[in-house]
Amino acid sequence: MEWYQWLSIVGIPSIISGLTVLLIQRGMKARDAKQEQIRQQTAVAEAQNLALMKGLQALLRDRLLTGYRHYFDKGWAEYDDRENLENLYKQYHSLGENGIMDGYRAKFLALPINRSTVSRNQEE
Repeated sequence: MEWYQWLSIVGIPSIISGLTVLLIQRGMKARDAKQEQIRQQTAVAEAQNLALMKGLQALLRDRLLTGYRHYFDKGWAEYDDRENLENLYKQYHSLGENGIMDGYRAKFLALPINRSTVSRNQEE
């Protein structure tokens, strides 16, 4: 056999397998880069989501405290306002870390309800 025949028998398959390995490695690097980009985007999105949840919880807490203090000063609550603050509390409570708001809620629920508002709501 001539040298060029040996080169064809050994060299061409080596070149083909080398190119195949090179293409596979490039594909794997591209895939890894894409996965890292997705991981970074996910981390940013999770941080933003947590910030939004904490901000919403802070706003709900502020609104609840304002409402509770208003009705503590009045000494009673209207039926609709009581339902509204209860709904706010449920959403606040679902976000976790409630602490002192449970005590405020218990005091608020102990306030008397304005009966004229209840009867007006039942007529509608």
